[in-house]
Amino acid sequence: MSHTAATPDDHHAIRNPVLPGFHPDPSLLRVGDDFFLATSTFEWYPGVSLHHSRDLVHWRSLGGILTERRLVDLGGTPDSDGVWAPCLSWAHGLFHLVFTRVDNHRGGWWDAPNYVTTAPAAEGPWSDPVPVHGRCFDPSLFHDEDGTCWMLSPAGDWRPGHYPFAGIQAQRWDCAAGVLVGEPEVIFRGTAAGVTEGPHLYRREGWYYLVTAEGGTSYEHQVTVARSRAVLGPYATDPAGPLLSSRGRPELALQKAGHGSLVETGTGEWYLAHLAARPLTPLGPSTLGRETALQRVEWTADGWPRVDGGVPAEVVPAPRLPAHPFPPARDHDDFAQDTLAPHWSTLRRPAGPDWVDLASRPSHLRLSGGQSPRGLRAPSLVARRADSLDCSLETSVEFRPATIRQLAGITAYYDTRNWHYAYLTRDDGGQTVLSLLTCAGGERVVHAGLDVPLPTGAAVGLRVRMTGPEVRFSYRTADADWSGLGPALDATILSDEHAGEPDNPAFTGTFLGLWVQDVGAEGIHADFGHAVYRRH
Repeated sequence: MSHTAATPDDHHAIRNPVLPGFHPDPSLLRVGDDFFLATSTFEWYPGVSLHHSRDLVHWRSLGGILTERRLVDLGGTPDSDGVWAPCLSWAHGLFHLVFTRVDNHRGGWWDAPNYVTTAPAAEGPWSDPVPVHGRCFDPSLFHDEDGTCWMLSPAGDWRPGHYPFAGIQAQRWDCAAGVLVGEPEVIFRGTAAGVTEGPHLYRREGWYYLVTAEGGTSYEHQVTVARSRAVLGPYATDPAGPLLSSRGRPELALQKAGHGSLVETGTGEWYLAHLAARPLTPLGPSTLGRETALQRVEWTADGWPRVDGGVPAEVVPAPRLPAHPFPPARDHDDFAQDTLAPHWSTLRRPAGPDWVDLASRPSHLRLSGGQSPRGLRAPSLVARRADSLDCSLETSVEFRPATIRQLAGITAYYDTRNWHYAYLTRDDGGQTVLSLLTCAGGERVVHAGLDVPLPTGAAVGLRVRMTGPEVRFSYRTADADWSGLGPALDATILSDEHAGEPDNPAFTGTFLGLWVQDVGAEGIHADFGHAVYRRH
């Protein structure tokens, strides 16, 4: 097997992660000269983040696929449930997306209905999702050369005393009718690594290659490959072991490598998309969540795919394709457009005129107050992924709180139980004040003695910066310089490792965002004049 080394100075090279920040469970697809990457979004709208490339080096955000409640309803979704592990495919002149909307993954049960939606273009419009089955999560579609289609997913087993990951099952899917045909059949039981999930099926030179995720989605994660001459098996696992893993290699920058998806370029080269994480310390917390990386794949003489060394590299040779950079994304948002920019996400409800208003006040984002930070149906949080270990979000806000139940400000957010929040509110004496609050593991921590009196309704600058293991807030009024607000706070609470529990694992990452609460449902809004995101 040949391998061409790349250096950080090589312009025509892939630098990992290609999608930094919370972008797990990648599904990589080529249609003609275009590459598309779809990733999980869990409780965030739009569901299924979508990126586009022409050369695998440069990527641009297309926003998301499931943009409205017609396509997925995330109201009431618990933390780290929602949209899991999408699979994007192309057949019969249509994009096909199969995804899971997880309602529960706790207590040994999975309530995980799966759906298929289609569109003539990646940007849509997407059809009303067709319900498929709820046997388990991580479904995928495989379109065979003879026109048949197969749906794959893990076979879950809820019974106490039984292993919950009972292998990979396949069942015929009628693309035209949108129905399953026949009975499911388990085609692969997995390896000793266990937790066999995330199946993707490919055909090459007479072989069917089954790519699965194994070992769990943390530091034991891996990509496993098995092959067969028949679509339903039997499948033999690659005797060389996992195609990719960072297990047992804590010195590697990219950890948790697993959940792979293969693609062949138009020039006959192969690449593997996979999730990875960059912990703050060896095998420690990963505040950015699980990200997407790419590795070059070579094929052995006897037909097995190989990644150099079987480990994830930070710099990878790019394919022999013309470079295709995109205009840089705007990180200074003056809210002058009719809709939110693609880098923004909203929590549990889509951005709609009922609470997101870009028209009433030009060049301002007006957010109507929503539920409390623990609310699962109608929070008012507009946020973007933290994609650097040193990054910040800056805004200005105008707010007229009338009661203690009304808050507005800026947050470093992981989930309903783990966040830091600098906010304006009204104190018992009727004074508008700037305060600081933390929630860690569900326990609220009041940072006493920090309240800053402010003129009601005046524009206040707010900034949150995450630097490695620390989060710091600052503020300014009128033409004053920035002043710090409170001490350095613990950024590691914004990680899977902190937020997860043995029976309730966590799967997302840090967001920096604009947040407004109207806990008493009395009617209040806040106006945000701009938002500037920086990588320091």
